[in-house]
Amino acid sequence: MGCGNNNDDFRSGNCVCEVVRAIKDIQDNAVEEECTECSSCFTEPLGTLVSPARREPVDTRVFVLSTEDGSPFHAFFSNEHNACVSIYFRVEDVFDNCCATLRVLVPGRREGGHFVPVNLVSSGDKCCIDLSKVCQVERFRASNDCITVDLKCFCAVQCIADVNLGLCN
Repeated sequence: MGCGNNNDDFRSGNCVCEVVRAIKDIQDNAVEEECTECSSCFTEPLGTLVSPARREPVDTRVFVLSTEDGSPFHAFFSNEHNACVSIYFRVEDVFDNCCATLRVLVPGRREGGHFVPVNLVSSGDKCCIDLSKVCQVERFRASNDCITVDLKCFCAVQCIADVNLGLCN
C-alpha cells in the first residue's frame, strides 16, 4: 500500500497524520524539562529538536511534508516582496479524521542582523522548488497565511527545527 490508497482502514492509521498530531500536542505542552539526545518529530519537550538544545522558549516545531513522488509540498504566502512560496509549516489545528490547518512559514536567512526572505522558486522556472535554495534557509517567520490540508495525502513528514515565532506570547 502506498500514498493515495483509498482504503479507509489504511487512512485511519496514517503515520503522517499521527506525527502531525504529536507535533501539535508537543507545541501545546511546551514546558521546560531535561533535554533528550535523539531528535525526531516525536522528541519532547518542544525546544529539544536542535543540538545543542535551546534554553530560550520556543513555540513551534517547523516541519515539511512530502508528496507521493517525494517532492516537498508547498503553499503560498503574501506580503514578502520577492518571496511567496514556502515548504515550511507550523501546525495550528488537527481535526476531522486527519485534516489540519497549517500556518505557512516564511523561509529566511540572516543578513547583517536582519531577516531576509529566501525565494525558494527556481529562477527560470516558475513551477518548481529550487532545492539548492532550500539549503540557504536558516530562519523562519510566521506569515498570516494558513492552509487546510488532508494529511492522508502525504507520504512523509520531516521535522526541521524548534523555533520561537512569538505566536504564543
